[in-house]
Amino acid sequence: MHSPDDSRTSITLADENATLALAQRLTARLKPGMVIYLHGDLGAGKTTLVRGVLNALGYAGRVKSPTYTLVEPYQAVGLDLRHFDLYRLHDEEEWEAAGFRDEFDGRNVFFIEWPEKARGLIPQADVEIAFEILEQGRNAEIHANTEMGRQCLEQL
Repeated sequence: MHSPDDSRTSITLADENATLALAQRLTARLKPGMVIYLHGDLGAGKTTLVRGVLNALGYAGRVKSPTYTLVEPYQAVGLDLRHFDLYRLHDEEEWEAAGFRDEFDGRNVFFIEWPEKARGLIPQADVEIAFEILEQGRNAEIHANTEMGRQCLEQL
C-alpha cells in the first residue's frame, strides 16, 4: 500500500464501512493545526470520511456537508475541528469577508473539501486524500505533503 518514500498510499474502500474504518485510523493520528484536503467528485465519500472522524472522536451530533454555510465547526475530545466545503465559494472577497483566515490559528484541525477553490488563501495541506468512484466502491489516494503529514501516513 505504501510507496517507497512513505509519502503516498492507495487504499481500496469496498463500501461506506471501509471509509468509516479509514476515518477511525486517521482520527488516532490527528494533531492540532493539521490541514487535510479532500478531493473527489460529488458523492465520492469526502463528507462520509469527516463524519467517521467525528464519530470516532465521540461526537454524537448530526454531521452534514457545509455546502451552503462553507464551514461547520465541531468540538470533540478537546479537538476543535473545522469542516470546510468550498464548492460554492465564489472569490477571495467572500473568503475574507467571512473571516475564515482567522480559523487557521494552529489549534484547529481542518478538513477542506474543494480546496482548489481557495488556492492561495488556505495553508498547504499536511495530508491530501483524493477519492475516486469505482464500479465497486472507492479508491482513496492519500498523499503527505509535510513532516506532520508523513508521520500521520506512516502510522496509518
